Order: sequence, then structure tokens, then C-alpha cells
Amino acid sequence: MIAARSFGGRRVALFGLGGSGVATARSLIEGGAEVLAWDDNPESVAKAEAEGIVTGDLRQADWNGFASFVLSPGVPLTHPKPHWTVELARAAGVEVIGDVELFARERTARAPEAPFIAITGTNGKSTTTALTAHIIAASDRDAQMGGNIGRAVMTLDPLRADRNYVVECSSYQIDLAPSINPTAGVLLNLTPDHLDRHGTMQHYASIKERLVAGSNTAIIGVDDVYCAQIADRLEKAGKEVVRISKRLPLTDGYFADGPDLMEARHGRYSRIGFLEGIGSLRGQHNAQNALAAVVACLKVGLDLGEIQSGLESFPGLAHRMEQVGRRDHVLFVNDSKATNADASAPALSSFSRIYWIAGGLPKEGGIEPLRGLFPRIAKAYLIGEAAPAFSATLGEAVPYEISGTLSAAVEHAAHDAALDDGGEAVVLLSPACASFDQFKNFEVRGDAFREAVAAIDKVKPIGGTR
Repeated sequence: MIAARSFGGRRVALFGLGGSGVATARSLIEGGAEVLAWDDNPESVAKAEAEGIVTGDLRQADWNGFASFVLSPGVPLTHPKPHWTVELARAAGVEVIGDVELFARERTARAPEAPFIAITGTNGKSTTTALTAHIIAASDRDAQMGGNIGRAVMTLDPLRADRNYVVECSSYQIDLAPSINPTAGVLLNLTPDHLDRHGTMQHYASIKERLVAGSNTAIIGVDDVYCAQIADRLEKAGKEVVRISKRLPLTDGYFADGPDLMEARHGRYSRIGFLEGIGSLRGQHNAQNALAAVVACLKVGLDLGEIQSGLESFPGLAHRMEQVGRRDHVLFVNDSKATNADASAPALSSFSRIYWIAGGLPKEGGIEPLRGLFPRIAKAYLIGEAAPAFSATLGEAVPYEISGTLSAAVEHAAHDAALDDGGEAVVLLSPACASFDQFKNFEVRGDAFREAVAAIDKVKPIGGTR
């Protein structure tokens, strides 16, 4: 745990007693703060009390006595309207911050030289965070990974100069971290998201910009107009900006040329790495993730040999284009995390002979946005509530069957893919739907896919599978 000693001797209000909220309360208490915590859920309050955290209804508290208010990132700060605790804090002139801000202040105070890589973006930030941490760990350095992925940031090992902290940051966390100051800040991309919490795309983009604006080096994907404008703006302000692109041959920066990772300096190109043969990093979207990880790792002192070795040994993330098994020429891929059409597009773009398992609880728009990728699909196996609607969209463009259940879909897809003599065939679970009609969440759905694949005769599991 990282003790929040910067708050020692101060009274701190805290709202939100989920996993990260309890961890933050413990960090503050360990650092010597006097914490008063609350949650709208009585069960969460009772659990915190049982763990020795002092609780009390913040509606009744004397806010003039608080030095800071720590808010869970899941609680509205601005939109659709500020949470009642935020209004009370602002009325009393109390700063509103989150756990990433606590981390940033502790690092500044205790170990400012500790490498700190912070990663954000609408898509790809979890893979990039995991990949970056993996490369660092594979080089026999201490890599601490957390934030919006895995461990709550204040539960990472205590700050030390030789520890590398790799932190995934959501827009909610950045909004609560005014002094975030990473060694290398990564902004991968921006598309409309979470506008119910941020109001407008412009506001959402401005929040993401704060992370790279506060960094020593701003690593920015410039394949969308919002990020390209941010890169230009920060460079004009004197910030060190490194541009990356998954599709544009840049004059200065880093870009992907097929499977090759290229560096450009004043229009002169050199290959610095490659993704050929790395199954966990297939697809153009993963080229962007890899470029960001490569540049971030260079900025904290790794060399290209160490980085390439880490790329090649990366096992991938569970439920995100996760290779779970192979039988002869058939590859089985778990992309259960793809809960809408846009999320399924990267996987469908990465393979050419796909036996696609799709369906579940449908999202607005269905799979119509994927029509351009239909030629890659050899056959679709439809499950759950979405099956009738998806079959209507597929029509005569793609052969399909309504399998009903995931286990039936895996069995039938595996059988058909085995008969495909067109090279590598991929049985792909990428549902483009929520899971709630048949499974508790996408993780349970992905685990069920793994189990169904493992039950197929002569399937060999792929190394790194969880």
C-alpha cells in the first residue's frame, strides 16, 4: 500500500466505499489522516465500518473542517448534475479530488524520480497499460500496474525510485486529478464516449488532454482530429510531444507500416520493432497500442532489445482477442469484452476466415455498422436475444445459424471451421452485445467460451491463457 502521508493530520471526507474507495480510505488512514467516509449504499457503509473505517452521513458533517474531499470516480462530478456531496464540498470551498490525485501528490513528495506512465484514451488503454507493464517487468525491472485496471492505485507497492508505476486512467479519474504529472503520458485516441457524464465531446476531450498536458512527455495518437489538435496545441505551448499513428507515415514520430513499427526523424525512417507472428497483438488497433507502449518504455529507460522481447512474450488480456486454443489450422479467440458493434470491429478486422459467434442482449444499432466486415465472415452462429435481429441484418450476405446457446455455437463453429481448407480459420467469440440475457457479465461469458473450447477433442491451449 501507498500511505497518503501528504494528508497526515488533516480531516478528509470520502464518498464511495466500493473496492477502490475502501483502499483509498485505508491509504489515508495509514498516512495519518482523519477520515469520515460515506456511501449511498448501506451495505457498503456497514462493510467499511466492519473494517475499522469511521463512517458518517456527510449530509450532517461540518464541511468547514475538511481539508479535502475524495470522491469515487464512479460518482458524477459535473453531469448530468453534480452529486450532492460535490455541491456540499464546493459550497464549503473544499477541493474535490480522487485516488489518482493522491498518488500523484505522494509521488511528487516522496519519490519524484520514480518512473510514472499514465495511459488514457477511449479505446485500447487497458491493453496498452498491460503491455507496457509487461515489457517493463520482462526486462527485470519492478513494474507496478493499477488504476482503472487491476489494482486500485493506492494499493500498489510503496513509492520508490526504482519502481515503475504504470497507471490506466479513465476520464473520471483524470477529472479528479488536477496535478497529475506522469513521466510519460499517453493519449491513444478519442471518440464520443461517456457524454452522459461529461456533457459534450469538447468537455470529454479537454479532460483527457489534462493527462498529457501535465506530463513530461506527451505521447499522442494522431489518427483522429481531436487528438491531432491536442498534439498541435501542446507542442505550440512548448510541451515535448511524440506523435504516433497506426496508419499514417509521419514525418516525425512513430508509425506502423504493416507489422513493422517505424520511427521517423525529419522524414527519415528506421524500423524499431515488429509485430509479425505476435498473435496477442494482431490488428491495426494493436499496432497503435504497441507503438504507445514502445515509446513510453523508451522514455523510462528501456532499450529496443528489451522492448522487442517484451512485445514477443505478451500474452494479451483476458477476453480481449485472447487466443485460448488451437486445433490444427483452427484458432479459437475469446473477445467477450466486445459488448457492442464498435468493440467487435477490431477483432473482425484482424482475421480473414471467421466463424463468428455473436449475440446476447443487443445494443442500439445492432451489427449494421459491421456490414463492411461481413466478407471476412465464413459463417455466423447467433445466440441469445439478439439472434433474430442479427439474422435479419446478415440476411443473404453471410451464412448463419441460430445456435441459441454458447456451447452449441462453439461446437458447431469448431466443426465447420475444421472443414475449411482455405488456410487459418478462426472461431471467434466477439458478441457485439451485452451478456446479461445469458451470463452475469462478459467475464463469465468469456470463461464459458474457454471451457467449451477446452472440451473439444485435441484442442491445444495457447500459452498465457488464463
